[in-house]
Order: sequence, then structure tokens, then C-alpha cells
Amino acid sequence: MTDKETSRDLDESELGLKAKSIDLTDLVQRLGGRSIVLVGIMGCGKSTVGKRLAQRLGLEFIDADSEIERAANMTVSEIFAEHGEPYFRSGEERVIARLLGEGPQVLATGGGAFMSEATRAEIAQNGLSIWLKVDFDTVMARVRRRSTRPLLQNPDPEGTMKRLMADREPIYAKAALTVRSKEVPHESVVDQIVVSLDNYLHQRAGD
Repeated sequence: MTDKETSRDLDESELGLKAKSIDLTDLVQRLGGRSIVLVGIMGCGKSTVGKRLAQRLGLEFIDADSEIERAANMTVSEIFAEHGEPYFRSGEERVIARLLGEGPQVLATGGGAFMSEATRAEIAQNGLSIWLKVDFDTVMARVRRRSTRPLLQNPDPEGTMKRLMADREPIYAKAALTVRSKEVPHESVVDQIVVSLDNYLHQRAGD
């Protein structure tokens, strides 16, 4: 556990009780206008966990990739195929910057979004970033269920994933908080996020 993983490893029942003891209305108020921004590798659970977190906190859930697809009237895979990754990343930066001005919300970003220095700066100013950290075996089991990951459309998806994780994890580690996305019920990951957020905001208030 890193110094940014602000909650010790509690078992699921302890974690659930701790999360239930937190005043969620007060937590959201302490966020102010900032959005909770989930970052991490594809398959780490940003959308599935994000939807449940938003519901728990009474906030809107926004998926950045869905917003990009709506703006382009194309799927992410189609954008990659027709225009290439640099074109997609440029549009991704613009869309995320716009969305961050519409908070507070829970915003799930694409796996490569946090690699952009401009996007990290926007998030630092208008949001609170949380890295959903996941191990290789877990993430590969998850992404194999979907065939729409453009960066994995090659003969060696495992090798590609290992390279992506090696390249990106040092940048993901710049997030304000780190929460482990393990093979547990999604609600347990939400509990961990809520407890970590509460600890972080209390610590910041005391600085």
C-alpha cells in the first residue's frame, strides 16, 4: 500500500461499516465543485465502479469515452481506425476539460487520458483523481470479455497490456488517491473509495 492509499486494508465487513458511518452529504460538500475523476488502465473498473460511486454520493456519472463518441458521432474504435491515436487524444483532452467545468460529478476517463500533462493539470485544478490500481491477471481476465479495445487489436494483447501497464502506472501513481480494484463485489471497491475520500478530505482540511 502506498502513502496515497489512505485506508488500511480492512476486511469487507469492517470496510462496509466504516463507509456507512460517513456522512455522504458532508463529504460531497467538502468536495466543493470538484469532480471525482477515476483513472487507470482499461478494465480496472472505472465505469462499473464509477456508476455505483455516483449513485452512492448522489452525483451524476459521466463516461468520458461515451462523451467523445457522442461528440464525434463515431465509436472510439472507429476514431482510432480512421484518424489515429493522436487525433483521438487531442479530442479527449478537449472533452475532459469541458466536462471538468461541469462538476461536481463522477468522471470515468479512458485508460490513456491521464497520460496527457494538460489533462492532469485540468484534473488537479478542477477535480480529485483516484487511480483504480489493478493487477495484470485480473485486468486481462476482464478485458478478454470485450473485443472493442483498440489498443489490444493485435496478435499479442498480453504483451501489449504489460507494456501499457509498465509505461502508464508511474503516471497513474501521480493521482491524489490510489484504491486497489480487486476481484471483490463492486460495492466493496466503492466502500474503499468513500473511506479513502473521507480520510483525504479530512487531512486536507487539517493542513
